[in-house]
Amino acid sequence: MKEEKWAALKERIFNIICFLATILPLCFLLWLLADTFVRGFARLNFNFLISLPSRFAYKAGILPGLVGTLLLMFVTIFVAIPLGICAALYLEEYAKDSWLKKFIELNVSNLAGVPSIIYGLLGLELFVRMLNLGPSLLAGGLTLSLLILPVVITSTRESLKNIPSHLREAGLALGASKLSVIRRIVLPLAMSQIITGAILSISRAMGESAPLIVLGAATYLAFVPVNIMGEFSALPLQIFHWVERPQAAFVDNAAAAIIVLLIILAIFNSIAAWLRQHHEKKRGGL
Repeated sequence: MKEEKWAALKERIFNIICFLATILPLCFLLWLLADTFVRGFARLNFNFLISLPSRFAYKAGILPGLVGTLLLMFVTIFVAIPLGICAALYLEEYAKDSWLKKFIELNVSNLAGVPSIIYGLLGLELFVRMLNLGPSLLAGGLTLSLLILPVVITSTRESLKNIPSHLREAGLALGASKLSVIRRIVLPLAMSQIITGAILSISRAMGESAPLIVLGAATYLAFVPVNIMGEFSALPLQIFHWVERPQAAFVDNAAAAIIVLLIILAIFNSIAAWLRQHHEKKRGGL
């Protein structure tokens, strides 16, 4: 009986520890979000969205950072997503088991865990200096593309692995080419997970500031970036600049900018969820 009571007590203690490990981080997160919304909601208005930065807190806005963030994401999407999907297709569908494939897989896995500032240093040397792009929006987008590329490759490969092999074999048995099987069977069935992984990767890139700071992106920009080869800023950099200011009003501005960034991230994640459900329904119809 004593052993049974002791085992039940250990089970209960373990359940309490697991519950606390789940609820405490959520409580801290909710507290941080509540504090951010309380400080920034009063400052959030339409003028805040369309105004340029200023040395006066009540006049300052986020338009250059907001436009720069959206343009960065467009560059990142058009570079990282196609490259990541093509690389994953090669590794999963075409590459034969060899030391080279294992070497590439190992490096892709390791690169997914590299700190973002290392990608900033790589982008500084490769894009800014060697390719002479300067601290431009294009250099920033290419650097963020390198940052999320391993994640896109890994998530896409996992999506392709979930497609049953007998579907590929059935397509080949009917006389279809390998490319046709991939285009008409494999990709449509895996597309929901591919899109979800890609959008979540873009969401991660949207919140990065360290690589952009290393590249030399502007934390204060008094104009809206319109040239892909020109200077740019981004919302994380604008937030970083305001948090450094000693005046409480600028900290409130930073909180309002964080709310805007969270809303954009929520929109991206909602799009990912909707696309996943849409393609899951189409997959169910197949």
